[in-house]
Amino acid sequence: MVNTASTAAELQNRFRIDFMVDSMTLVIQRQFGSAPVVVVLPDGSKWYSSRHPKNVKWVDGVSGDMIYIEKPMPGPWQLLGQIVPGSEIKKVSKMKIEVEPFPQPLFKGERLKVHAKLIGDDKMITIPGLRYMVEWTTRLVSMHKSDDDNYATGIVIAGKYQDNGEGLDERPDDGVFTGETNLDQPTGDYKLQVTARNNIFTRDFTMPFTLSKQPINAKVIPSEDAQSGQWTLELSITDAVKLAETHFHFQMIGPAGLNLPISVLDMTDTTMRVALPKVVEYGSYRIKGNAVSTTDKGREIYIDLHEMFFNYLRPPEPPPSAEELAAKAAAKAAIAEEKARKNAIFWIITVNVSMLLLGLILLVIWRKKQSLSKALAVAELKMAQEKNQNSSNRKDDLDDIDLSIPDDN
Repeated sequence: MVNTASTAAELQNRFRIDFMVDSMTLVIQRQFGSAPVVVVLPDGSKWYSSRHPKNVKWVDGVSGDMIYIEKPMPGPWQLLGQIVPGSEIKKVSKMKIEVEPFPQPLFKGERLKVHAKLIGDDKMITIPGLRYMVEWTTRLVSMHKSDDDNYATGIVIAGKYQDNGEGLDERPDDGVFTGETNLDQPTGDYKLQVTARNNIFTRDFTMPFTLSKQPINAKVIPSEDAQSGQWTLELSITDAVKLAETHFHFQMIGPAGLNLPISVLDMTDTTMRVALPKVVEYGSYRIKGNAVSTTDKGREIYIDLHEMFFNYLRPPEPPPSAEELAAKAAAKAAIAEEKARKNAIFWIITVNVSMLLLGLILLVIWRKKQSLSKALAVAELKMAQEKNQNSSNRKDDLDDIDLSIPDDN
């Protein structure tokens, strides 16, 4: 057998393993934020969280270690590290989880507080920081019954268990893990699966349960006069809960920071109506709330009700009078006339400018043509003069030639 948990200070972090032990799990509490312990075996060899045999599984948290060992070596063992004085070195051979089952009937939207514990050798394991070494998960698995609303839901991860003193958990590190499960799911038959796991072990708890429709309902009833600003809440319960022990609390949230609490403590009938505060600001409003009651079997319940919405709309504008219509028509006619006048002026200016530009272009072309003609005429005259000059020069040359025959003497 494994020795029972021993005080670390008394044994100077030493313990003995008997030869009959096939496997065990060491649960060690260290100073918060300290390094993982070093395990010294009877033969003097050492194990570290980062270096150890394959038959050893090690989880190191911020304030503790969990070490699983198969076929441990018999003899004296020692742990080196900042182990909390007065803490216990727990040597566990069998580990399981103990989960509080869901009550029945269980209702959609119900806030449920249930507990779970990690059990080692039939004793609850309670060391600070255990929540960092074990991960808890809650799953809801649909049973796929065709008549149920959850027929096509499948598997839903609906929550987890915590031991941190927050939410529904009462005290941190007391070894009691408190579950918070989202039960705002389609109604029908489910299988609950609670899993606690780390690198060393995986433990499961399963149970069938039925998620029933809410026995308490609320809805908003509008006024016949849409502009009255008055709405009404209709509250109803079934015989699954006690009328005298059913109470409501709502919050009405709206424009301009509106946040009004509304409480209904006395239900006088299984169906009753409550007038909401009159609204004066146009816009969207929503109402969220919860109900507390007692089932017919005496179980206290807390149910989150679905959110409700309504809109306070501005009244439509009155139709225009004949005078307003005539004024609008006259204004439109004046606008159209002014637009036509501006268009006419635009086109007149455009045509005149275009004609002016065209005239200028033609004038430039004509003047260039005239200049060219004059230049050609001058050139022709010059060429003619040069031609006449050349002809006169040749004639003078012919006159100067002596055509007489010289004498023989």
